[in-house]
Amino acid sequence: MQKSKKIYIAGHRGMVGAAIWRALTAKGFTNLVGATSSELDLRNQEAVQHFFSKEQPEIVIDAAARVGGILANATYPYTFLMENLQIQNNLIATSLQHDVSKFIFLGSSCIYPKLAPQPLREDYLLTGSLEPTNEWYAIAKIAGVKACEAIRKQYGKDYVSLMPTNLYGSYDNFDLQTSHVLPAMIRKFHDAKEAGDVPVTLWGSGTPMREFLHVDDMAEAVVFAMENEFEDTLYNVGTGVDLTIKELALLIQKTVGHQGEIVWDAEKPDGTPRKLMDVTKLQKLGWSAKITLAEGVEATYKWFLENHSRIKEVKM
Repeated sequence: MQKSKKIYIAGHRGMVGAAIWRALTAKGFTNLVGATSSELDLRNQEAVQHFFSKEQPEIVIDAAARVGGILANATYPYTFLMENLQIQNNLIATSLQHDVSKFIFLGSSCIYPKLAPQPLREDYLLTGSLEPTNEWYAIAKIAGVKACEAIRKQYGKDYVSLMPTNLYGSYDNFDLQTSHVLPAMIRKFHDAKEAGDVPVTLWGSGTPMREFLHVDDMAEAVVFAMENEFEDTLYNVGTGVDLTIKELALLIQKTVGHQGEIVWDAEKPDGTPRKLMDVTKLQKLGWSAKITLAEGVEATYKWFLENHSRIKEVKM
């Protein structure tokens, strides 16, 4: 692939988008385009149309989304459903209208049924009911997957959907009201350590199992998908390895150096019992994750320490 191809990364200032930008730059791609939310409101169809007419991107990577954990999804269901639909629909439709040659849509493992067999295969999509705590976000992402599939069927375009497992890393959201479990734990254990190793209270029983992928590995998967033509439209991205939330807490506690007690609030929801991705399809094509969870957590906490004083709290 020519390094001069114009590549638009929607959401380039977010955790995933920034990692993709770094990965593409490191590989020598020189014509990257991005726009901040203040420069381009992706919920506004007319604004997106104007941006595409001006920039004429050849490849579009959709890393833009309204994201958050269980609490944020439960508190703002309409926001998570509607804003994600608006963002992705505008990007997908405008890319088709402007004859974008390659579109990469990023989703989430939450698109799969709550009680689907483990590990989660791509063909389990729409075979059962969703996890209620994040169904609003999941429904939006399923619509995006199906839109890309429909374009591939009807127009023969190389539109690909990548479904990552739980992501974490540099530029993550550490706000306790809206963050996902791993960065929330880093923040909680850090604050508790600074307060004199006071106890840390965590949601649920600690028994659910989760898989975590470092955002730099995710970025490499996006680049891999961009540089290769895939026969299918939907691919899982993960490590293929999971652990309990309690094991994750102990790993983060050790990394942070917190010496206090961990209290589990069993009255709070656990969410889906297990979410392990079957990554066979992508591995057969030649991609696999490289960063171990211990390495990734250590690197993420280091980034947090270097940046936490200027991390802004997320406002919905």
